[in-house]
Amino acid sequence: MVQTEIEKAYRYCENVTRTHAKSFYFAAKFLPKYKRKAVYAVYAFCRHVDDEVDESGFETEAQAAAAVNVWQERLDGVYEGLESDDNPDDEGPRAKALSYVFTAWKDILREYPIPRQAALDLTKGVLMDTYKKRYATFEELYVYCYRVASTVGLMSSEILGYSDRKALEYAEALGVAMQMTNILRDVREDAAMGRIYLPAEDLSAFGVTEEQIMNGICDTGFTDLMQFQVLRARELYALGEKGIAYLEKDTRFTVLFASRIYARILDEIESLSFNVFSERAHTTKAQKILAMPSIWFEARKIQNVSTDPE
Repeated sequence: MVQTEIEKAYRYCENVTRTHAKSFYFAAKFLPKYKRKAVYAVYAFCRHVDDEVDESGFETEAQAAAAVNVWQERLDGVYEGLESDDNPDDEGPRAKALSYVFTAWKDILREYPIPRQAALDLTKGVLMDTYKKRYATFEELYVYCYRVASTVGLMSSEILGYSDRKALEYAEALGVAMQMTNILRDVREDAAMGRIYLPAEDLSAFGVTEEQIMNGICDTGFTDLMQFQVLRARELYALGEKGIAYLEKDTRFTVLFASRIYARILDEIESLSFNVFSERAHTTKAQKILAMPSIWFEARKIQNVSTDPE
């Protein structure tokens, strides 16, 4: 494969990241170039698998599973050295996207031992949205969060570099924290699609009904429920950030920055008095820029460790 095709593949992955994950893209800009483009390839894979289910309008779980299976087969081909070097320019839009993503993956696997199981677990998580609309317990929800978010952190960790595998335990926690943030931010949007990710056991504990969420009613019970979930997410962020000390120095700022900026969404939810039905909590570019100096200095002060800092 000529180098220009690899470069085009990486540019495509970067464009996907810039378009669909602005905070992630902003944070990744501070990585060394060779790590940055590899991280973009990981994100592009995750995004396309997710879009395969969310945006394709499948009517049955079987249809969604069949579509995602195409990605799994191509992924297997990359890991087993069977992926062809087809020219993406000779294919349709969807096939072109597949080729670009897997061309980039084929290249990054020469350098980084990204675990195949993490990628496969991601596809399992994406498929959960086709058949699971409710979660009885936080333990059930944790599995979902792990599959759709922690797996991204586990794959990216192999690119970022770490001194001890304990870093992966913390990466898992950080991924769950970020997905919990998504869930809390998107309660209204998910309800419109018939989905309630907040655990049923927590709804019951705070006297909140499914009908209330579907109708966008924010009362004291819902406010208390959201406050409880925000605290849970913050505890996971605090745990996840302990792993940054295990990362290579040239990646610490990016991970700490991503963590703090994403956690800032929780602050925005609080500023709405937890009424996520009124508007969608988000962070601005100005907030990200203003936060950079203090996070930069904090990242620089992190001490190297090869064993658990506690």
